[in-house]
Amino acid sequence: MRARIRFIAPLAVAVALTAACGNSGSSGTGGDAQGSGTASGDTCAPVAGDKLVVLEDDKHLQNADNVIPAVNAQTAQSQPALLPALNAVSAALTTKDLVDMNAAVDVDRKSAEDVAAAWVADSGVTDGLEQGSGPIAVGGAGFTESTVLANVYADVLKAAGFDASVREVGSRELYLEALITGNEIQAFPEYLATVTETLNKKANGPEAKPVASGDVDATLAALQPLAQANGLAFGEPSDAVDQNAFAVTTAFADQVGVKTLSELADACGDGSLILGGPAECPTRPFCQPGLEDTYGLKFASFQEYGDTGGPLTKAAIQQGEVSIGLVFSSDGALAQG
Repeated sequence: MRARIRFIAPLAVAVALTAACGNSGSSGTGGDAQGSGTASGDTCAPVAGDKLVVLEDDKHLQNADNVIPAVNAQTAQSQPALLPALNAVSAALTTKDLVDMNAAVDVDRKSAEDVAAAWVADSGVTDGLEQGSGPIAVGGAGFTESTVLANVYADVLKAAGFDASVREVGSRELYLEALITGNEIQAFPEYLATVTETLNKKANGPEAKPVASGDVDATLAALQPLAQANGLAFGEPSDAVDQNAFAVTTAFADQVGVKTLSELADACGDGSLILGGPAECPTRPFCQPGLEDTYGLKFASFQEYGDTGGPLTKAAIQQGEVSIGLVFSSDGALAQG
């Protein structure tokens, strides 16, 4: 289970999920899309297959959780080569890189350190870096992707002349405070929308109006004053995103002829889609209601699985129990897709 879970809530804030209600594969309860319980056609009925592919969220339903370097502001000011080195990572990093690196650790059982070193070597990000000096501790949150990215940051900072190390830290509430003080860690690979909403709630209370969105530039603009108020500085967001996403089998995508959620809506007007996800999906705006409202998708039914983006949901897609299911966009299982 990931230590960082944004989930499909109005605010993309890291919280621990309670166990989903119901048994795996049990019928969900919610929304008019479940009313009939049967499809009026079979154009987009489930298609089994081993390989999964994420459909592009071309209307930006999900918040922009792009990987972005977060650093202690005082450290950034005293070490002017720090953020440029981490921005070099952002300039090269893609979602496919995240998928491949996660797969290398979780599937191929390589070490996070070796996977990070290989990416740094292959990417060329260390060429021509401005040089700095002194110790920099990079925090990692203890799940695969965060650990790999922390090692990527540390390797690049070493190439930029810093005495960089990686330190595993706890929850976001703990490591943000450590980053703000700058005593234990001075840099961290963060996620744009999630950290924006965390700081928004910290500043304005738990019921604060959301300021993050699917617009990267707008979310970054909302983050800057929050960061400044907390003694933090952020670099450039990468193209790499780890956010809620919706996957189908490649066999389904090829048969229906879709690569985006908009194309799925155009192709599946007969209401034959079956959606799979956690118990909360039928009521959460970034899941079933969002798919219906933003894309006009229609579902024959919803199937509940008790692991957000986990192996039960992915297996249900692969085995043809559901047409489409909630996953994470950088899941290593997508490397085969």
